[in-house]
Amino acid sequence: MESNEKSDTKVKKKFYFTVYELAIWTGSVAAIIISFFAFGGKGVLSLVASIIGATSLIFIAKGNPIGQALTVVFSVIYGIISLKVRYYGEMITYLGMTAPMAIVALIGWLRHPFNGNRAEVKANNLRPLEYLFAFALTVAVTTAFYFILRAMNTANLIPSTISVATSFIAVYLTARRSPNYALGYAANDIVLIVLWVMANAESGEYVSVIACFCVFFVNDVYGFINWRTILKRQNAAAPAENTPAPEENAENPS
Repeated sequence: MESNEKSDTKVKKKFYFTVYELAIWTGSVAAIIISFFAFGGKGVLSLVASIIGATSLIFIAKGNPIGQALTVVFSVIYGIISLKVRYYGEMITYLGMTAPMAIVALIGWLRHPFNGNRAEVKANNLRPLEYLFAFALTVAVTTAFYFILRAMNTANLIPSTISVATSFIAVYLTARRSPNYALGYAANDIVLIVLWVMANAESGEYVSVIACFCVFFVNDVYGFINWRTILKRQNAAAPAENTPAPEENAENPS
């Protein structure tokens, strides 16, 4: 009986994702693939980027640095796709901001594992003053980008500019390991759904990208919920970690 219990325990430890997380990822990939083939199977690069993006989000929702590495790959491919439709704001944002910030986040996450576990970053509860700083920085970056994008004759200028703002606040909070990063990305998902609906109306090649950001929204909502859970669990574990271990022989009558 004992050997069977031990083998069962080993099997359970192999499952990193919960059933719910596997369902989210499977459903996300299925939705992307089905939408791709249902609307003519155009834009294979968009399909690849969408699947990589959906996979990165489920890892990020777990606080796993692998998600940041996949974000870099997604950003490069997405930047190429954006260039094709003259979404210069998206291209510059993802190649010039999201990808570099994902690299910074990857390094930061690896340097701040929770309790030595490199598969889970230590969540950070930011102070109100830093949120104020992040907001001011976002306004400054967005204003600068507006004039740059206007000079480049960017398609759908206003939504593209709003996308820069939501992307910047999202990547900043991600690098700072704040659970609220997911709120920034969820807002960005909504803006991007609008942008790619506009682009798809002209060519019909970007249905999988639209589906991608729809499932991204679902993943980011879950990411916010799960990170709040992670933060509470880590905060609850912190006092136990700091409690000194009792001396072995302190109460030994001998």
